[in-house]
Amino acid sequence: MASGWAKDGAVQEQIDATVESEIARVRARRLGARSLTHCEDCGEAIPLARREAVPGVGRCVACQTLEDQQQGAVSLYNRRGSKDSQLK
Repeated sequence: MASGWAKDGAVQEQIDATVESEIARVRARRLGARSLTHCEDCGEAIPLARREAVPGVGRCVACQTLEDQQQGAVSLYNRRGSKDSQLK
């Protein structure tokens, strides 16, 4: 039951959970896929750290951001801890 008071760090925990959920979603979508060394859209090199962090990546950060915006990417708002979600 919501008491109206959040513990210290609750906002950061919600942000962290949101980021972790999105990372897990992307990794699950690309599980087992091989990353490209160059962006499939613009041809720029994809950094090794990005290729290791997101298996199967095919776009640089800039192109992937643009693609996500065009697709109307899933909401990054984590409703698990939202009071608003409990009111509906």
